[in-house]
Amino acid sequence: MHLGRRRSNLLGRVGRFPGSLHHRCLTRCCPLGRTVGGEMAAALSRALKLPGKKGSELGEYDPLTQADSEDESEEDDLVLNYPRNGLGRDSCLGAGSSQLRGGRSGRLVGAEDEAQEDEEEELDEWRERLPSKSRQDRDDMKGTQYWSHRDSGRDRAGEDRGGPGPMGGAGLGVHSTDAEEKRMRVKHAVRSAFFLVPLVCAAMLVLLCAFLIPCQKGTLEKRPQWERALGDAGGVTLPALALWDVDGDSVEDVILGVTEWSNDTHPMQGNKIYSAVALSAVSGQVLWRKVMRETVMYIQCGLQYSTQSSPVVLLISKSILMLVNSTSGETLRTVLLKNIESQAVLLPDLQGDSVPDLLIATLPADDSASDLFLTLISGLTGAKLGHPVPFNLTGQGKLIGPLLHETQQGAYYILFGLGNVEAISLCDIYIRATGELPITLALRKKDPGWEGLKKTNSSSFIHIYRGSERVEFLLPLVAGFGNNHNSLDTVSNLNSTKSDWVLVYGSSKLSVLRQKDIRKEWTFNSAPIHSQPAPGHFNDDAILDIFIQHSANGIMKAQIVDGANGHLLWSAEFVCPRPVLEPSAISTSTGQSAFLFWAGDPIKAQKNITKTTVAPGVAAAEPLIRKLFLLHPAHPKILLELTSTTDAAVTSAVSYQEHQKDASYITVSSRPTPYSEPGARIVKSMSLKAAVAKGQIVRLEESNKQPGGAVKPGAFEVNKFFRGLSFKRQ
Repeated sequence: MHLGRRRSNLLGRVGRFPGSLHHRCLTRCCPLGRTVGGEMAAALSRALKLPGKKGSELGEYDPLTQADSEDESEEDDLVLNYPRNGLGRDSCLGAGSSQLRGGRSGRLVGAEDEAQEDEEEELDEWRERLPSKSRQDRDDMKGTQYWSHRDSGRDRAGEDRGGPGPMGGAGLGVHSTDAEEKRMRVKHAVRSAFFLVPLVCAAMLVLLCAFLIPCQKGTLEKRPQWERALGDAGGVTLPALALWDVDGDSVEDVILGVTEWSNDTHPMQGNKIYSAVALSAVSGQVLWRKVMRETVMYIQCGLQYSTQSSPVVLLISKSILMLVNSTSGETLRTVLLKNIESQAVLLPDLQGDSVPDLLIATLPADDSASDLFLTLISGLTGAKLGHPVPFNLTGQGKLIGPLLHETQQGAYYILFGLGNVEAISLCDIYIRATGELPITLALRKKDPGWEGLKKTNSSSFIHIYRGSERVEFLLPLVAGFGNNHNSLDTVSNLNSTKSDWVLVYGSSKLSVLRQKDIRKEWTFNSAPIHSQPAPGHFNDDAILDIFIQHSANGIMKAQIVDGANGHLLWSAEFVCPRPVLEPSAISTSTGQSAFLFWAGDPIKAQKNITKTTVAPGVAAAEPLIRKLFLLHPAHPKILLELTSTTDAAVTSAVSYQEHQKDASYITVSSRPTPYSEPGARIVKSMSLKAAVAKGQIVRLEESNKQPGGAVKPGAFEVNKFFRGLSFKRQ
């Protein structure tokens, strides 16, 4: 009875399953007779591991009796949870005998017809109830021990029936597989998110720091290029120019002499305003302006006073020597002189007040006289020391010096002359000016080697150079000399007072004078030299070489002469008139110098160009465009064109920035204006590193090979070299 009722319950419950599950479970779960029913009971007992109870009469464990004693709702849960328990699979009961499966299918034919009517309704109900939260809670209440025993029972049932092994080998149901796939997709998405989100955030942070947030560089590091119009370009004399740090930003500012017409006066009426203007090296703004009664001829900086916290700037006009505060432009004192002809020379302390004194050259009021006066000025008070000392100079020509020189014996001499070069002891000048001996013993010293060069014992002059050919230039053989620093500080003047000299005489002869014995080291002959030479390092012998320029018949030739022996190291020709602006030599990170000069287009060696000639005395037409070239010894056949302009540069200076390893090239130019009005004076500052980065390569030869068979460097190699250059103070 119990078994019959159990079979009917199973048929009623299983008939509600959908699809293949409905068919498979009915064919496998329904027995043909009593014996088959016993086998089914044993199979269900091992597969489901249902908790059973012992019968009171038989005294043995009866799983079907225990199952029939449960309420109908619990039986519904058991049957409906077959897909979850693994019974909805093809291998749920193992591989039984063919007779058993055949008997099951015969007994279930009527049940299939009866259940077909309710199949669609029960399918929807089963799908809604299966994944519900209540079903899962009931299953979880069984406990993990129940599921483990059931799985082991499945294995044993498969082995008894010759089945394939564990019941989970056939796979989960459709809904369980979809849920598992969704969980795996969500898991992979979460992992990917945890990896990608920090990676994207880090990349965005790097991009933000590298591109979006600008580097907080100071204005000193930006080094912008600027130009400013100041005054008029009228007049014969070149404008005074000097460099000094005025505003305390560790960059040398520009101090310039300016001439301009008053606003309410027409230029033809002759009313002019003279002044000295300090410009910021960073922006070109006016820092201070000092109005003068006369045009400013020289500007010198760096004189130190114990009573002044900032250095003093010396403004020199024709009859006035004015000392002003370098920071504010305030006048400290004024010295009245007559016919000033030279810059001030920094001397050792003559009075024992720990302040260097000055010497300046003047001419007498009577132009017919040929005397040249040397005047001593106290560096502390600005007063004259004694009276001016006259020297009767018989030569004619350009004023040379005065320059201070310290011999190897520690004796001080002053070099000066008109068309020639003479020397006189500083001790003799002081005695003749004041009638007293210098206070310090060092100033009384004389060099026997130099004193022996006097022709007579009564003569006070030592002849450095005296000949039929006039001296054009005399300058110390010191790197960077002539770049218009015009410093009066002791450190800047230390090397220039102990060096050999570069001598240009006869307008076409170049020599080096040894300071130890006043003899010529060598002599180089060239065409007439019109601008001051620039000493710099071209080769690797640690001896300064000399860059010179000379022009004739509309062709300018630039040459570099070996300072050791006077041999020609480099030469190039350019279409250019007579040069006005002197070249500059700048020390670089390679240990050699870079040379800057203005010229027109180069005349290349490989081209047969007919040089333009003009009649003597007729000036060639100036080119419309003037170009600034940079030459470095590493690439002697290549020039770098830094800039070009139609302005005529008349003076220049080089300022260094130690922290940025850069230099600024400062020029004062004359810009032409229409209707014959006076040209405008233009001051321009240009960063050399920025100009080099934008420079254009100009090759002096068209040949693909250099001397020695080496192949000429490519544009990439040349650009890489020049852009890697840095500049330093010499």
